[in-house]
Amino acid sequence: MPRPAGTLTFNRDIAPLVFENCATCHRPGGAGPFNLLGYADVNRRARQIVTVTQSRYMPPWQPEPGYGEFIGERRLNMDQIGMLAQWVAEGAIEGNPADAPEAPEWPAGWHLGEPDLVLTMPRPYTLSADGPDIFRMFVIPAALKSDRYVRALEFRPGNPRVVHHAVGLVDTTRRCRQLDEDDPVPGFEGMRSTEFARAPDGHFLGWTPGKVPAEGEDGRTWRLKKGADLVLELHMMPSGKPERIQPSVGLYFSDEAPAKTSFIIGLGSQTIDIAPGEKEYWIEDSYVLPVAVQLLGVYPHAHYLGKQMRAFAQLPDGSRRWLVYIKEWDFNWQDDYVYREPISLPRGTRLTMQYSYDNSPENVRNPHNPPQRVVYGPNSSDEMGDLWLQVSTQDRNDLLTLQTDYRVKERDRFIAGYRHALEIDPEDARTHDHLGQVLQARGMVEEAIRHYRRALEIRPGYAESHSNLATALIQQGHAGEAIDHYGRALKIKPDLLEAHYNLGGALLAAGRIGQAIASLQRAIRIQPEFARAHNNLGIAFAQQEDLAQALYHFERAVRIDPDFAEARNNLGNALLATGNFSRAVVEYRRALEIDPSYADAERNLKLARELLLTSPH
Repeated sequence: MPRPAGTLTFNRDIAPLVFENCATCHRPGGAGPFNLLGYADVNRRARQIVTVTQSRYMPPWQPEPGYGEFIGERRLNMDQIGMLAQWVAEGAIEGNPADAPEAPEWPAGWHLGEPDLVLTMPRPYTLSADGPDIFRMFVIPAALKSDRYVRALEFRPGNPRVVHHAVGLVDTTRRCRQLDEDDPVPGFEGMRSTEFARAPDGHFLGWTPGKVPAEGEDGRTWRLKKGADLVLELHMMPSGKPERIQPSVGLYFSDEAPAKTSFIIGLGSQTIDIAPGEKEYWIEDSYVLPVAVQLLGVYPHAHYLGKQMRAFAQLPDGSRRWLVYIKEWDFNWQDDYVYREPISLPRGTRLTMQYSYDNSPENVRNPHNPPQRVVYGPNSSDEMGDLWLQVSTQDRNDLLTLQTDYRVKERDRFIAGYRHALEIDPEDARTHDHLGQVLQARGMVEEAIRHYRRALEIRPGYAESHSNLATALIQQGHAGEAIDHYGRALKIKPDLLEAHYNLGGALLAAGRIGQAIASLQRAIRIQPEFARAHNNLGIAFAQQEDLAQALYHFERAVRIDPDFAEARNNLGNALLATGNFSRAVVEYRRALEIDPSYADAERNLKLARELLLTSPH
């Protein structure tokens, strides 16, 4: 609604809008290229501000109104946009200084206050002056001496001019650290960390320019395990000169364990294949919830060809609930969005995402001129189509049901993606190896073996593929050949952790206990906090009837990973063998709390109780 002519002033009417919606980025040290903290700043760019607000390019907020209500919405309504245009058209009057609100201030240091722990990338990375966008993974060891619960995280990009966005993951395997060490410069290429690193306890750890770090909510902490590494996935854009990048992360701890653990459901396609000139290419994916959930947040992702993004829930009663709708996707302003109120979705709800892409010359964001064929891939000149949904379940049993059910869907999506990638490039050894891993996890072991062998035909010195082939051969009962391939892997890469661990398991199964112990001890020298290796060492020492060593390693395993049900059960067995029936009962109970379907632990608990009742006190 227009105001009476000549009544609008900067100090009374415009400054509050600019300070609330623009100054977060447009301030000293912010992501914006200029400041908007006073009349002179705003007046200098007044016509530009009208243009970008009328087109809704600014402030950067992509979800359409009415398709989900989110915390921290940066959206001007039509009345506010009209007020800005009228003020500029009437001469951009400054007005009475007494009407001006206080200019916003930001902490000189960390926005959330001094962190409990600051993690900084060990060595800076130098981004080249020109060339394509760079996706690179960087590992920051947390070096915690015990598990800690994190209530909030604040990210400092180190160089906001060239860091487009960042995603944080946690790696408890140290495999990302190994990939980093294998690369001569800081970090490692691509997006390979997702094989080993995950969103911790189902939390989005993302940063985009202008994103304000949030204080943690009660009961919404996540666990950072002892010995874990933080892995940062950075998207960096060359600026025309070499740029030094060394991000830091501030962690804020809590003594409270999470009341409920979140989980990330991913929808999308890894078979994207868009012909040059195709103006409207669609992908779709869906998933039926096996349990009721509370939907907490959503994170849509595509690259430059992305156009529309739709996500909705089809409830069992036939009604539809919109989750997010982006009419005009802009890769430069991607973000994750947290709902104002969690959305309750009953069991049987179908979650659906639909994305469209424009690979025509008319798409001003098309990175190729003229348009080229674009397929799924991690580089910004490739395409992606993902929708991540953060949910929580009613209890742990529901969480386990969801994890088990979703894992099948996730693996099938990966299988389809890797198969499509091999249609494009049949000679890619890494893709053959990765497809083999997912097929093996899906129970399709014979086909997995074929792909491992093909990877090794293409690249005979591929240590990881020798190790993976050996593991599949063990499943097929070919222990001799498997042990040979583990040996080849370790000859190529002597510190290949999984090969030492799996070779130990194979030797243990073959009854070669002494050699098994030696292999597992090598694995632990590489990674002292390797819970699975300690568990297997405990089994090996128990078979040698060295119960003191068995107890030591089982106890190490459960200290490293308190939710390791198998190690709890094995510790119970060792305690039972030493006559400590009461502690054995405790461990068996804990194993069943972690995995209520654990039949061995249930049988062992019954036996331990009987022995406890009949033993002299």
